[in-house]
Amino acid sequence: MLFDTDVLIWALRGSLKAAKEINEDSNRFISAVSYMELMQGARNKREQTLIKRFLSQLGFIVLPITEAVSHRATIFIEENALKSGMQLADALVFATACENSLTLCSANKKHFDGLDSLDAKVFVPDN
Repeated sequence: MLFDTDVLIWALRGSLKAAKEINEDSNRFISAVSYMELMQGARNKREQTLIKRFLSQLGFIVLPITEAVSHRATIFIEENALKSGMQLADALVFATACENSLTLCSANKKHFDGLDSLDAKVFVPDN
């Protein structure tokens, strides 16, 4: 399963629901975009180290932005940006899931709802 950045952030903040979701799948992937978003969101080197350790200990594999991912993301933006507000990072993450035949786990249903080529599992965060 490919986990979207939002699910990882919930887990890093201590959400048991997010941790359970991640632990239920032994094949864990993230997009290079999600990795960059996590690093960008870290407030200091210590947090970056904690994020890296979290991803490493859970065996996450970071998938690259390939030419095929880029092409599919471009199509997603052309077809969905105006109607759903889909942005660049989301399109690249969604395209990564599609191009690698992975189910996406994300709470961002608004932006991927209606993408027939995307197999997605909606994550509902803790209240």
